[in-house]
Amino acid sequence: MRKRVLARVAAVLAGLGWLTACSDAGPSAPAARRPLYFDVKGLLDQQIAQLAQRRAAVTKRVSLRSQATEIVRVPAVKWADELQIFFQADINKAALRGAYAVDSVVLPGGLLRRTYTRRPGQPNAPVARLTVVQQNGAPVDVAASIDQDNPLFSTQKQLQLQLSDGQLRAYKVAGTQKLVLFDTLRYAAAARVE
Repeated sequence: MRKRVLARVAAVLAGLGWLTACSDAGPSAPAARRPLYFDVKGLLDQQIAQLAQRRAAVTKRVSLRSQATEIVRVPAVKWADELQIFFQADINKAALRGAYAVDSVVLPGGLLRRTYTRRPGQPNAPVARLTVVQQNGAPVDVAASIDQDNPLFSTQKQLQLQLSDGQLRAYKVAGTQKLVLFDTLRYAAAARVE
């Protein structure tokens, strides 16, 4: 009895292997795994690992509503939490394939600016625009405009990462949030990595 069950399991596994072998695993398979647009998630994962390894500190300037700007130095940063908001700029989700028009411009100094602009009629695409400036293939500036609007709330965010020699040097977040029956909340934070 046990041998019969094992034989059936082996047959099922062999069938799955055959189906996998018959699937489109030709030259286009690696391209399907490669991000269609700029890989924001990959960049952030890399930066989080580097910053955590270096135990980098950060100095932040934060303002909320109309209150005075506060400056604070944070010596021990949990980078995965600190940069979490920037993952919202990831446009490489399966549901967003074809949602963005891409425009590339060569700038003076060997820089390349690539802009990903949301096409009209894309309700599932909160990133309105992602702009990436690269030098020799490495990003030096990544900026995103994100907006969401529904019957309960509306938000607008401007995100920016600045890099040098492959390392995050500074980042900014600014935005507004409006909840139904509440005033508009304005916030801004600018940070310099030490």
